[in-house]
Amino acid sequence: MASTGETGTRPRVFVTRRIVGSAVARLAETCEVDVWQGRLPPSPETLRERAADADALLCMLTDRIDAAFLDACPNVRAIANYAVGYDNIDVVTATARGIAIGNTPGVLTDATADLAWALLMALARRLPEAERNVRDGDWLTWEPAMLLGRAVHGATLGIVGPGRIGSAVARRAAGFDMTVLESGRSGPVRLEELLERSDYVSLHAPLTPATQHLIDAQALGRMKRTAFLINTARGGLVDQLALRHALEDGTIAGAALDVTDPEPLPVHDPLLGAPNLIVVPHVGSATEETRSRMAEIAVDNLLAALAGSPMPHPVRA
Repeated sequence: MASTGETGTRPRVFVTRRIVGSAVARLAETCEVDVWQGRLPPSPETLRERAADADALLCMLTDRIDAAFLDACPNVRAIANYAVGYDNIDVVTATARGIAIGNTPGVLTDATADLAWALLMALARRLPEAERNVRDGDWLTWEPAMLLGRAVHGATLGIVGPGRIGSAVARRAAGFDMTVLESGRSGPVRLEELLERSDYVSLHAPLTPATQHLIDAQALGRMKRTAFLINTARGGLVDQLALRHALEDGTIAGAALDVTDPEPLPVHDPLLGAPNLIVVPHVGSATEETRSRMAEIAVDNLLAALAGSPMPHPVRA
């Protein structure tokens, strides 16, 4: 149970977006809960105003929790990020101020791996183009050379960042008898070799200063002209200008992105005019089961911290 303050009032929690499931109702049993109702996230100024007297925060990746926020919200002693990643939080500064930070690891592994695989298959078999073909009335008959895609069975899959999600994607590849190459802290293959050998390259690395634009023009140039790039990790891993040029000049065969930089990608962004590109709006964890479980874990983190106990899923500086 969340502890009360010196005045006997219940802890106040600001939730920065409406979330699915019953977790927020459980939080409200012991806390005063304020939920942002807008479809768009609160602005940085509004975020600071609404959380000014909060004891805890349940926030999203879209919420920048930096030193300015922490200065404006001195009562905050617990932050639960509704995500696995936490690059939106200045963890070092928050930890130095004694603020507990938690995330939601593990729960979205399979959902995101499924989405990565769906994007891979959609690229390989040209499904968006085929669906448009039907709606545009261009399906005249069965044609031997119509909408020919690329084989997945027996191909080579390169996984950049073989953590939980990357390993889950690799397990799915076994059913297609694919050769799997892995590069990263626990992967035995150098990135350069992986890019040169892979028919499909799937990104699952965290975004850090070292991985910012990991896939740049030079990296794309190492890939096969018949290869496809899939990114369900973080938009900043890919130099999107270089990707647009690579798609336009045929350096690679296609790409599918669940994440972009920035998010959302502006509707007039030149990248969206590139050929053989699929972009979906960051839906890797978007199943009812996964999003509800994420909420439960986030609330578990907050309730533990507010009761003076360690968070079950802490983030450490």
